Amino acid sequence: MAAFLQWRRFVFFDKETVKDAGDNGKNFVLPVGISACDSGRGHIVLGDILSVIWFLTRSLQLSSFQAYKLRVTHLYQLKQHSILVTVGQDEQGINPLVKVWNPDKRDSGNPLCTRIFPAIPGNKPTEVSCLSVHENLNFMAIGFTDGSVVLTKGDITRDRHSKTLTLHEGTCPITGLAFRQQSKVTHLFVATLEKVHCYTLSVKEYPKLELDTHGCALRCSALTDPSQDSQFIVAGDECVYLYQPDERGPCFAFDGHKLLAHWHRGYLLLLTRDTKSPNKSEFGSRETSPSEKQILTIYDLDNKFIAYSASFDDIIDVLAEWGSFYILTRDGKMFVLQEKDTQTKLEMLFKKNLFVMAINLAKSQHLDSDGLSEIFRQYGDHLYVKGDHDGAIQQYIRTIRKLEPSYVIRKFLDAQRIHNLTAYLQALHRQSLANADHTTLLLNCYTKLKDSSKLEEFIKSSESEVHFDVEIAIKVLRQAGYHSHAVFLAERHQHHKWYLKIQLEDLKNYQEALRYIGRLPFDQAESNMKRYGKTLMHHVPDGTTLLLKGLCTDYQPSRDAMERDSLDRGPAVAKKANSEEFISVFANNPRELRAFLEHMIEVEPFSSQGVYDTLLELRLQDWAHEQDSERKKVLQGAALSLLRSDNTVFDKALVLCQMHNFKEGVLYLYEKGKLYQQIMHYHMQNEEYGKVVEACKRYGDQEVCLWEQALGYFARKEEDCKAYISQVLEHIDQNNLMPPLLVVQTLAHNSTATLSVIKDYLINKLQRESQQIEDDERKIRQYREETAHLRAEIQELRSSAKIFQKTKCSMCNSPLELPSVHFLCSHSFHQHCFESYAESEAECPTCTPENRKVMDMLRAQDQKRDLHDHFTRQLRCSNDGFSVVADYFGRGVFNKLTLVTDPPGSKVGVGSLEADLQRDLLIHTKRNT
Repeated sequence: MAAFLQWRRFVFFDKETVKDAGDNGKNFVLPVGISACDSGRGHIVLGDILSVIWFLTRSLQLSSFQAYKLRVTHLYQLKQHSILVTVGQDEQGINPLVKVWNPDKRDSGNPLCTRIFPAIPGNKPTEVSCLSVHENLNFMAIGFTDGSVVLTKGDITRDRHSKTLTLHEGTCPITGLAFRQQSKVTHLFVATLEKVHCYTLSVKEYPKLELDTHGCALRCSALTDPSQDSQFIVAGDECVYLYQPDERGPCFAFDGHKLLAHWHRGYLLLLTRDTKSPNKSEFGSRETSPSEKQILTIYDLDNKFIAYSASFDDIIDVLAEWGSFYILTRDGKMFVLQEKDTQTKLEMLFKKNLFVMAINLAKSQHLDSDGLSEIFRQYGDHLYVKGDHDGAIQQYIRTIRKLEPSYVIRKFLDAQRIHNLTAYLQALHRQSLANADHTTLLLNCYTKLKDSSKLEEFIKSSESEVHFDVEIAIKVLRQAGYHSHAVFLAERHQHHKWYLKIQLEDLKNYQEALRYIGRLPFDQAESNMKRYGKTLMHHVPDGTTLLLKGLCTDYQPSRDAMERDSLDRGPAVAKKANSEEFISVFANNPRELRAFLEHMIEVEPFSSQGVYDTLLELRLQDWAHEQDSERKKVLQGAALSLLRSDNTVFDKALVLCQMHNFKEGVLYLYEKGKLYQQIMHYHMQNEEYGKVVEACKRYGDQEVCLWEQALGYFARKEEDCKAYISQVLEHIDQNNLMPPLLVVQTLAHNSTATLSVIKDYLINKLQRESQQIEDDERKIRQYREETAHLRAEIQELRSSAKIFQKTKCSMCNSPLELPSVHFLCSHSFHQHCFESYAESEAECPTCTPENRKVMDMLRAQDQKRDLHDHFTRQLRCSNDGFSVVADYFGRGVFNKLTLVTDPPGSKVGVGSLEADLQRDLLIHTKRNT
């Protein structure tokens, strides 16, 4: 029970007398003798004692019609339909009539009356005390003074679609009726002077439930709106009760003799009398005398304050319409109570520092979040000024998302208020509105307060509850020296870079860092080993080398036994890193580098060339520094095996071998690269004369100039190299590699080389050239004789007649018969044999193959006459340049050859001697015999 004496009183309504704008601003005057009134659908409905019903519009325009002949006692205007239900009398002593009107439809200028029926609760006449109609037009309840209630079910606007029954009977007059609709369930509340009942109309038997043994006077009951769960209000003289369909609800101790109760938009209106109320069993004693003062009070039950209270004289009724309350008095006046706007009401509360009430009021008025936030801010400022910092921070927390956090943070930066600041920052993080600065500030607060429990609770919150920038938190914790907390946060949220940075730079826990990298996925493990590999190699060389071996071959992240049991994973795709990229990690660890590289070429024979080059360099370094001859020989073999693997870069390997003076490797690479001159020069630099000659013998066939260079080398030596010079000259002589004059000029520079060194060479050279001269002269004589013979034969053919004495065919070897074909070459053929085997009528079939060979040779020579590049290259590469030039002269390269041929079947004509000679040599003209 709430005592209303403790409730604060406000003036949230402005009272004004309704003025008639059309009558020079005079007070509006109500019709005389009002007996009933109601409101809804944009007008106020009034019924007077003359049976006239008045409609009052918002512009104070009145219209009326005659509803009954005697009087109107009750009016009920539906809020959702244009339907008006009235109760009145047409004749004295006859039971009251119920009429249903439709104001939107007209009948002879009056509202259409859709239904008329008598209000009879039984066989005995009685007066109507109250009336209620359901908004769905399917229920209408009429209460009588004899304690009975008549329920009309069906379409209340028509007779044929409805039926009437007596729902309730009793001895105590009915003082209030109200329908309650909740989902599909319909209830009817019935109030008498002594009791309160509830009927469930959705059930066929209409079960009744007695809610209370306290009743109320006439017009002292109402139904709240759905926002208040549609509770039934019963205003007794001592208390006001609220009822649910199945029980009694809250009770408010509003004392006073109640004359009227209304509910509208969250407000309860009670009209009370100053004088003590009579016995409520006196049903008709609620009328007031003209001298009595009445007090109208408006209660806000939710926020528990009195919104308005004032005294009036002789109120007929209070109606709610057009967003205001209209008060009708018997002296014909009408007052309006206009509610102040929400902002005005809040300002009134702010002036009195009633912030809690302002907050509740704002919520009930459905103020937006921005407005509520402003109230919380003002409330927080008020508490802050009063020194209630704990209460202020709670209000500021409620402004999150609306108020700039810096406004609050600046107020609580004092060290004495750090716990308040911590609470606010925690709330910011819970709502995921904290930025990096807020996280930094909160963690600093924890560290200043040395509140390890709160700090751990903050950083160890579940994944779904993390509302802060993890990276910023790690930085702050690390800076504050909370390394274990920072490590925990980094590991939990997989900030691998920060985890490793703290472990290696702050905690110096290298083994744990290495273990952590081994558990990372491939890409992250690879990147972190590139970043921290040198540090780990310096402190944990064996473990780091082992991890790198796995990373570059067949990497699988390591997991604990528990994790392996709990995770049922499919076959993982093996990945491997480029081993060459990690060579720099071993900068100061050659032993581990050697083990790593040897492992790589063993597991991955096709590793990158950089791996082989680096391993070669390591082996050459070991070979160069090794003193033990046996061990040195083993290392030499290992280095050569790498060179023979063809996986090293030639240039790099050659440079490495030269840097370490690795003779076998240098010579192998020279030979591999076909750098034969380099091989010989290498031996020359080391003055290995025998090796020089051996190199010439071995590679001289590929590069003949080696012998010439060897001769020049020995010629420049002042030492006695006669034996080596003799070997070189012998090979030069056998293969005719140098002209004798050049040999003599070359050896002329050697003071130790005497004529005896080249005596045998010169004698042999002169003998061979003499023999060559004799052979050439013999061939010249032979060619001259053959040429003279051919010229004589050609002359004979030209000057003498040719007698064909062949008796047999040159083709079939049968005796010749006419017709036959004879050629100047002395071949004869049968006509049919010639036609069968001859390819051309102008050529002898027997001589054609040989002639073609000669012609092809001439054509080839003619095509090669312009091949200057080929001639130059052949001249440069030949041992005897003169013979090449002579050969080209012989081919006719340096003269123009012209072939003149007669058309087939033509006779021999007179021409130049040279042209005829060539023609007769190559083309034998046929003669038909």
